[in-house]
Amino acid sequence: MAADILVLGTPIWLGVKSSVCTQIIERLYSNSGKTNEQGQYLYYGKAGGCLITGNEDGVKACSMEILYALQHIGYCVPPQADAGWIGEAGPGPSYGDQIDCRDVPAGFDNEFTNRNTTTMTMNLVHVARLLRDVGGFPIGGNTREEWDNGDRSGYPLDKHGRDSN
Repeated sequence: MAADILVLGTPIWLGVKSSVCTQIIERLYSNSGKTNEQGQYLYYGKAGGCLITGNEDGVKACSMEILYALQHIGYCVPPQADAGWIGEAGPGPSYGDQIDCRDVPAGFDNEFTNRNTTTMTMNLVHVARLLRDVGGFPIGGNTREEWDNGDRSGYPLDKHGRDSN
């Protein structure tokens, strides 16, 4: 909880994120109804991204699911908040595995992955700094307690569906 940035990493298994990654998202979700010091949901003011690896297609599909889940529970997801590397389809080395006598481990020489990982990192750090420096998201309209107490932040109907003006 002290971290300003969360990056979930997962291999692709059978075309989807791993069961361990799914469990982590479920654990995060189970705490998402709790609030922080400002009365906002627990993960407000934090940035989130993901890294995917494997030897089969599915980087974008896995990223889509993970990034949606993170933003749904309150993480701020900046542009290009994902990166991935997939080797040749089928059995083979994972990212970073030494291949035969080559000097460069698998994937380390992949410009696409290197560029996307660097961009993701810079964007996550930038958003995390912005959120920290301004104190996160504005409290007005962003707390459950305000809504429950009748402050509808401009929404024209009360909890009974009647005009609140």
